[in-house]
Amino acid sequence: MSVASSQIPQVAVGAIVVSDGALLMVQRGREPAKGLWSIPGGRVEFGEYLAGALTREVKEETGLDIEVGDLIGIAEVVGDPHYVILDFGAKIVGNEVPTPSGDVADARWVTFDEVLTLPCTPRFVELMQAWQVLPSPNDDSLADEKSD
Repeated sequence: MSVASSQIPQVAVGAIVVSDGALLMVQRGREPAKGLWSIPGGRVEFGEYLAGALTREVKEETGLDIEVGDLIGIAEVVGDPHYVILDFGAKIVGNEVPTPSGDVADARWVTFDEVLTLPCTPRFVELMQAWQVLPSPNDDSLADEKSD
């Protein structure tokens, strides 16, 4: 029995990069989620290691080089396509000024407070709060840097 590729979940990666109370974010320039904000990342290509995919995606979308850290959390987006997303902490290596390219419309550092005002991908803010990247609604303290 053959299965169409659209019926197989796609593995994707995301980079959680925090610096000076701000989160590195990108505004999607194409579907899915065109116009919405999230962290840089994308699909893992066949034969590619997760860290390699994440390094490539961040470079393609922001022009920045990273060092991949620990796995922070796993998210799932069920639909067409179906994504399983592994989000890792990461640190910038070298230049810290993002330049949007590839399939993103904008790339920049966003303060924790401003993240809450942006149109983000579904469940993004809730996941970042659950993973203690962003402060929860009842928490007045700043989030710990998850890029270690």
